[in-house]
Amino acid sequence: MRVDSGSLIEQVVTGLGFELVDVEMSPKGRLLRVFIDIERGITVDDCATVSNQLTRVFEVENVDYDRLEVSSPGLDRPLKKLSDFERFAGHDIQLRVSVPVGNQRNFVGVLQGVRDGSVVLTTEKGEMLLPFDDIEKARLVPKF
Repeated sequence: MRVDSGSLIEQVVTGLGFELVDVEMSPKGRLLRVFIDIERGITVDDCATVSNQLTRVFEVENVDYDRLEVSSPGLDRPLKKLSDFERFAGHDIQLRVSVPVGNQRNFVGVLQGVRDGSVVLTTEKGEMLLPFDDIEKARLVPKF
């Protein structure tokens, strides 16, 4: 599985018209989880289509794995790319930074977008600019 499977997976997923949200590999690389999205939302058929195509490509490329799972990122979708932080402006998010800001590493607030390479977040303490490169983890907070 040590082929550059990330870009191979991204090529297949985007080639089918979907967005690659995330790829997770089990420690030994035996289980491969691929999270896809599309503006209209992901269906079971979408997952099957991507799974079938990836299986064929992995066969051709001799990618070694035991199990492949393809799914939607869920309502608490992770935000990975700068474009995610622009796209989901106006949504509630929670994020964690690697470098504490005011003795704090975890933040919850309304995403305002991106400004000068920083993610803009409105928290109960006001507007904050958090450098994109310092963000360890971020995800949407679903509203019910």
